[in-house]
Amino acid sequence: MNDHSACAAALLAVDPRGLGGASLRARPGVERDAWIDTLVRLMPGRVACRRIPSNVGDGRLLGGLDLAATLRAGRLVEERGLLAECDGGVAILAMAERASPGMAASLACAMDSGRVAVARDGLERSHHARFLLVALDEGAEPDEQPPAVLLDRVAFHLAPGLEDAPWRADDIAEARRRLPRVSADDAALQALAQAAIALGIGSQRAELLALRAARAHAALQGRIAIEPIDLEVAAHLVLGPRATRIPSPSPPPPPNAPDEAEQNGGEQERAEALQETIVEAAQASLPPGLLGMAGPTASSRGGKAGRSGPALRNGIRGRRIGARRGELQRGARVDLVETLRAAAPWQALRRRARTGRRIVILPQDLRLSRHEAKRRSTAIFVVDASGSAALHRLAEAKGAVLLMLADCYVRRDEVALVAFRGSAADLLLPPTRSLVRAKKCLTALPGGGGTPLAAGLDAAFSAALGARRAGASPLVVLLTDGRANVARDGRPDRASAEAEADQAGTLFVRHAVPSVLVDVSPQPRPQACRLAVAMGARYAPLPRAGAADIAGTVAIEMARHADSLRPA
Repeated sequence: MNDHSACAAALLAVDPRGLGGASLRARPGVERDAWIDTLVRLMPGRVACRRIPSNVGDGRLLGGLDLAATLRAGRLVEERGLLAECDGGVAILAMAERASPGMAASLACAMDSGRVAVARDGLERSHHARFLLVALDEGAEPDEQPPAVLLDRVAFHLAPGLEDAPWRADDIAEARRRLPRVSADDAALQALAQAAIALGIGSQRAELLALRAARAHAALQGRIAIEPIDLEVAAHLVLGPRATRIPSPSPPPPPNAPDEAEQNGGEQERAEALQETIVEAAQASLPPGLLGMAGPTASSRGGKAGRSGPALRNGIRGRRIGARRGELQRGARVDLVETLRAAAPWQALRRRARTGRRIVILPQDLRLSRHEAKRRSTAIFVVDASGSAALHRLAEAKGAVLLMLADCYVRRDEVALVAFRGSAADLLLPPTRSLVRAKKCLTALPGGGGTPLAAGLDAAFSAALGARRAGASPLVVLLTDGRANVARDGRPDRASAEAEADQAGTLFVRHAVPSVLVDVSPQPRPQACRLAVAMGARYAPLPRAGAADIAGTVAIEMARHADSLRPA
């Protein structure tokens, strides 16, 4: 384990309630297990340590009715939830990147209040739930992360190593006794706030967590006042991984400005020096790729390009996500356990009716299983193979499509390929997951001839409707320079061709078919922009861009499309 991750484990042991926990970005292995073992070893006394699956139900997480014990005893028997069992200890959330929004909200509420309230199944209870959360982030893609509501509440975002911590449980116990006496002056508070602003951190929790980390570090080092080294450690562990931008250098003061440092007794000068120290320490742990995000597309690169299509809920296939009250219909699945759980609180009353049955289930007790299945996405690439596009960017367009095809293959999405040139458009590849077939069709695609743009849009629209009828979520990606010059009937008439292309584009808006238009011409053209408006498509002009730039831009737009359709 590297020195900083070991230090983070020690700080969590000193102030578990104030620091909240940590998010470990690591696959299962020795390093991650060693860090967790170190954290548990440093915690004074014997602490409870519970592993929470990301797909655990509300009954097991929060507590409720113990169904088996209730049926045996003939009275309501309570079951303590995992969060209550973690009181005073460590809660390890496995595969945190797959935690549902509801589960994340329950965890966040318990972390804020220190209690978990249960009001269900005829029971109303409240238990202490003061725990330290360790979220195990096993996401394969950079965009696959635990819910933001949890990341905002844990102090440290780490990649653990293998070196051991130099502290013992006695050192942690002594630091805990010293922690309430550790103080910070106004200069330190102002420096932390200004450093967070310079790093583009919008959440004020980060500043509070950094202050708590600095106080815990000072207590661990035997001090009762925060010093610059404590702020440096806090900045490196808390602020750096949360940074969203590269801090710009501070402008020099005006030459004729009054000396504020002398007016304020040097307090302002000390705060500015501390801020520079904090920012420099945070820059050593900036998120990977932050330098590449500093361009004009930085705001859009946070899209979840690695995610698949939107989820379909309330079906009978896919991952089970709970149960709901309903009537028994054809195709519905009865959730027997939840049905018994709903009926259990009323059994004593119903037995008095002398029905002769040990368990009485009424229609209002019926619970049906709810399932969530990922709807597959179908990316329909429409490539302009005409002479103008071939002259300009056909090679880059082919390379971009090949890169995007590989990305779709990784996500198990389907791809289709439409090409138009000469006087017609062809569906070269129906929706498929075969990357080999797609590459063969694209590599053999020749360039040259007229631009029957309307025919290409008609073919893409038909393919999109076909994918939708098959239960997929279509997205049309059109790579063209927008210079239509061949009408639908094959005549070389530029005015008619442009009018027909605009008319064909309105079908995408009318039938809500999402699309992206990538202008592959060397200079952005008004024809392509006008066509994007007619289609209701996102317009991406990419002059002088290579295949990787085109593929990256389209991947962002595809991710936006998937996120816009994903249920809340």
